[in-house]
Amino acid sequence: MTVDPSTRTDRMGAMNPHSLRSLATSAAALALGLGLLTGCGGGDDTDPVAADPQPTPAATPDTGSDDSTDDPTPEPGEPGEPGDGGGSSDTVAAPVYFVGDSPTGPRLYREFREVSADAPLMDGAALLVTGDALDPDYSTLLPPLGITSIEVTDDAIVVALGADSVTADKATSPADAALAVQSLVYTLQGIAQTRLPVQVVQGDQPVALLGQPTDAGVKASPQLEVLSLVNVTTPTSEAALSGTFTASGVASSFEATVLWEVRDGSDSAVLDGFATAEGFLDKLYPWETEVDVSSLEPGDYTFVALTDDPSAGEGPGPYEDSKAITVG
Repeated sequence: MTVDPSTRTDRMGAMNPHSLRSLATSAAALALGLGLLTGCGGGDDTDPVAADPQPTPAATPDTGSDDSTDDPTPEPGEPGEPGDGGGSSDTVAAPVYFVGDSPTGPRLYREFREVSADAPLMDGAALLVTGDALDPDYSTLLPPLGITSIEVTDDAIVVALGADSVTADKATSPADAALAVQSLVYTLQGIAQTRLPVQVVQGDQPVALLGQPTDAGVKASPQLEVLSLVNVTTPTSEAALSGTFTASGVASSFEATVLWEVRDGSDSAVLDGFATAEGFLDKLYPWETEVDVSSLEPGDYTFVALTDDPSAGEGPGPYEDSKAITVG
């Protein structure tokens, strides 16, 4: 990895932002190493509670390819058990992977949603299929599937469709079809907490959904191929905030640096800073930071998290995820 010129100073003698980020990353790595040496473990990867009540997000789902030795989708929360967080005893929090734009084309963005504890797979799939996302930037590429049941067997997560359900759409490109199926795979694997492939059946017959090999079973693709490289967990879309709040999410960003901004109605940044994720390069890692909005006038703003762009604009540009917020 190319070493960032972190010893460079500006005319005032202050260390530049990349230096601070490099030092923060090094310090985090040193702290983790000391923790392992002393047998303290890696810490609690729980998700901070947003300003608006919500259920605690689901635990790290095993939703990666079989050659991954780590949790493929690092969910920053504990299992969505009844009664966790702001959810009722009848609900759990489920990760649902919608589709959104990115500098390299459509990618998957995760939203934690409160679903029935009795039927989390069916409820999560229903949100995905209908594109019922809280964030207006998210949608779905799946056709209107008539899902009749979802069962986790020893070999697969089996999605059963009704006889009149649409399984083919000639208007869907192969790339969109593949991402549509991956959104279903990531969502169901995340809720079920298993890496089992997703198989689709119609009646008694396995079927290929949108031309993808769901008849034989589809595994999750590597994160860096299908997920947005930055995703905001908190604040949630349309959150009402004041004082200081905790922003969090997952990312794979240069030197583990996740930039953030609070933008006003003219899309101008009125606050900015950065967070240091727990890692980068091979997958998405959790990040979080404190954001103080007490200096802002009450009103509507947008919180934006971005990947760092070492290409200085020569590449496709940073990935970003934004949430509309109201400061009171």
